[in-house]
Amino acid sequence: MTAMTMEEAIRHTVLTNPTFEVVEAEVRGVTFRTFKNIPGTVAAMMLASREQHEGGAAEFLVYRNERWTYDEFCAQVHRLSHALRDTLGIQKGDRVGIAMRNYPELLMLTLAIASAGAVVVFVNAWWTTEELDYALQDSGARTIFADGPRLERMLPLQDALGLRLVGVRDGEGMTDLSFGPLVADMPDTPIEGVMLDTDDDFAVMYSSGSTGKPKGVVQTHRSAVSAVFSWLIQAVAAPLVKPAKPGDPAPPRPSGLIVTPLFHVTATHPLFLLSLPAGAKISLLHKWDAEEAVRVINAEKVTRFLGVPTQSADLLEAVRRMGETLPSLTWLGAGGAKRPAAQVAQLQNQFPTAEIATGWGMTETNALGIGLVGEEYNKRPGVAGKLHPPLQEVRFLDDHGNDVPVGQLGEITVKSPANMRCYLNKPEATAEAMQDGWLRTGDLGVIDVEGYITILDRKKNIIIRGGENIACLDVEGALHTHPDVVEACAFSVPDERLGEVVGAAVQMRDGKTITVAEMAAHLNGHLAKFKIPQQLWCQDVPLTRGATDKIDRRAIRAACLEL
Repeated sequence: MTAMTMEEAIRHTVLTNPTFEVVEAEVRGVTFRTFKNIPGTVAAMMLASREQHEGGAAEFLVYRNERWTYDEFCAQVHRLSHALRDTLGIQKGDRVGIAMRNYPELLMLTLAIASAGAVVVFVNAWWTTEELDYALQDSGARTIFADGPRLERMLPLQDALGLRLVGVRDGEGMTDLSFGPLVADMPDTPIEGVMLDTDDDFAVMYSSGSTGKPKGVVQTHRSAVSAVFSWLIQAVAAPLVKPAKPGDPAPPRPSGLIVTPLFHVTATHPLFLLSLPAGAKISLLHKWDAEEAVRVINAEKVTRFLGVPTQSADLLEAVRRMGETLPSLTWLGAGGAKRPAAQVAQLQNQFPTAEIATGWGMTETNALGIGLVGEEYNKRPGVAGKLHPPLQEVRFLDDHGNDVPVGQLGEITVKSPANMRCYLNKPEATAEAMQDGWLRTGDLGVIDVEGYITILDRKKNIIIRGGENIACLDVEGALHTHPDVVEACAFSVPDERLGEVVGAAVQMRDGKTITVAEMAAHLNGHLAKFKIPQQLWCQDVPLTRGATDKIDRRAIRAACLEL
């Protein structure tokens, strides 16, 4: 067989595989390219994927010493969905929060809430009580499943917000409701009578934006499933790109390791949700530990690793330190932040059996976007990749919404059924970002004649610390709570391990000064720890301003980093 390019292989698969037949469909008044024959909802995708997991008998989920086959996992999902509807009275469209570390229950709850027709609210497990207060009020979630540390932070809000808190794992017994007893006697068969449309809401996931408060990104069932099958078609088409040679062994069962928080799309969509129709096994780490990741990869024969670039670097150092290899690894990807170009060759040399990959996506696109893998990436380590076909379209726009020529800087603007429905409770922000189905991403880049996209800057004032998005205005608002701060400007500071960390310049009141440690102590409780500035520049004169008298963030950052 003659090898095809990925573009040729995708076109061939669309034409010959009924699962990936592409048609046009109207969604909320906009015409999109969509897959005709894929499951319409996340719950339907779970049920339809059983045969991909050896009829349900294959081992599906591993966490420490706990293991579930696909059937066992789905049975727990069914128990939960019955408990949600029949015991807790959750109805279609109700928003139900999940606030916990990466426990198996988080995965089960995601599918159970969707199966019951409710909407998953992914709560950032690192938020403080103050930040949780905002998000729970904004989302309207009143039933929250949480582990012990998250319950402790939400208990002060329980009465004021009328929360119904359900303890999970170390949270059991801390409130009136606990996970174990709730599901103990529930049926383990699929819930019936839930009438869901593919364009109903599936989840709300919070993403920092250019405003100070996080924005709730509303994802529909269609948008999530469209993203999943846009990745799946690449796996189906892959043998056409690299045809098997006579005598080659059968490819191993796909097996993924989840190492990033499941309240972010990097973990939920291209790892967990994709594992369902891909027939993949998944393993969870209790927390990020590079040496433990090495042990789990080898013990569980993990083939697919996806984390932020710092985790790839940590993995690289761990195998060298431990004298180990990772022979099962066939794909090593990075998302959430740009991988340093020099790291690509280092990873390829250390992990010769793995294809090194990069990806760019957003919460607003259900993580679908741009990617590059293997030899193409090795040759072009500085680019973000190519647009994932076959549903997406891309344009590069200037500030006035006009298309710019190939090779010129423009705002990356994408259209696909994987795009979000809206920003929750923010019609103006939605109208600004979404126009006729096109999402203005806020990222600036260029595209060349071959379709390779390079991301050069961000219009939004976002700091990406190890894959975590931090809004500068969020940090600045917290800095202003200090009585001696007159004005503040937050910005990114380069960091070898995390890519970026938070820095800030502040104007102090006359005669006042403050250290980084003192400011961190003040901000504790106002900001999650990862948002607190690690470097601080103090002055007693006003911060630099531009021609419009607005604080000049770029000039301030440049001046501080030169000191």
